[in-house]
Amino acid sequence: MKLLEIFWDDIPYAVLAAAAVGTWWRYRYDKFGWTTRSSQIYESKLLSIGSPMFHFGSLAVILGHIMGLFVPEWLTRDIGMSDHIYHLQALLLGVPAGFATLIGIGLLVYRRRAYGPVYLSTTRNDKLMYFVLVCALVAGMCCTLAGATHFGELHDYRQKVSVWFRSIWILDPRGDLMAHAAFYYQIHVFIALALFALWPFTRLVHAFSAPIAYLFRPYIVYRSRDVADTPELIGTAPRRRGW
Repeated sequence: MKLLEIFWDDIPYAVLAAAAVGTWWRYRYDKFGWTTRSSQIYESKLLSIGSPMFHFGSLAVILGHIMGLFVPEWLTRDIGMSDHIYHLQALLLGVPAGFATLIGIGLLVYRRRAYGPVYLSTTRNDKLMYFVLVCALVAGMCCTLAGATHFGELHDYRQKVSVWFRSIWILDPRGDLMAHAAFYYQIHVFIALALFALWPFTRLVHAFSAPIAYLFRPYIVYRSRDVADTPELIGTAPRRRGW
């Protein structure tokens, strides 16, 4: 058990180091490969269905993990949310998001197998990434369903996994908590750590280039070119209000 505690104490920092160094290396030496390597030109119908399901489902899953890992148990109780309500909303929101993500990635994987040109553009890293990602999603769904159906320790992840996760960031890791967590949570976390270690070396790295600034850019003002195309009318054409 002591070795297991040491493992959970040290492995998060090894993963963080691999992710940080790998991302720096990829950006420094492989800027042209910092892309999803779009295959839309080969097939677009399944892509238009699977990609939004996967991306929006993943976003909901990530937000759920942020709430579950970063928000302590005492805080939700202080605002009047009982443990039953907390786990109920996790079930009602997390399960549909997880299924949407799984269906989305299932369509994307099927698309890569069913269409020759798309399959030929799939690298070994892509195949490994898809496998680990699907395993992480399936393990996460099992954890959600197991906790919601009172199988195992109902509040285990909030009392152990979440506390262990937050202890990593204050440089005081509590590997003992993770070592005593339910086995299915340990599997899910281990697969998730493997995914983060692989992240910089796969197409998932494009997530760091998400066009966040697009949401805050100023409006584009379109103006008519009629007057500019007829210089003789400049100064005589009536001015219209607004854009």
